[in-house]
Amino acid sequence: MAWINYNPNPKNSAAIDCSVRALCKALDLEWDTAFLVLMAKAYEMKNVPSANSVWGAVLRDHGFTREILPNTCPQCYTLEQFCKDHPEGVFVVALDDHVACVVDGDIFDSWDSSREMPLYYFFKEDDK
Repeated sequence: MAWINYNPNPKNSAAIDCSVRALCKALDLEWDTAFLVLMAKAYEMKNVPSANSVWGAVLRDHGFTREILPNTCPQCYTLEQFCKDHPEGVFVVALDDHVACVVDGDIFDSWDSSREMPLYYFFKEDDK
């Protein structure tokens, strides 16, 4: 497991755009394209693009499925452990007020979110 500093924002902005960054990596999109896809879905759903329901709907539109994590130890299970448990595939993981992309056990994020607690995740059936 490694944290890989990933910020596809063309201006390298530290904006609160985690849903855009996660979709960039998971769907292999440029930042502008991911932003527009999110905006269109947000408009359709009459919600904000950072809403979990909006970025989740975009992922479902691209063949991803949501999985809830077991509630065995919600205060001790971290994104780092999630990566160890999921060493292969592409995952978009919902954290408390954040979302990150995990690819083949590595966290792609603009900051080290490995100590955050995952709530649920999206994956592609063929990637699990």
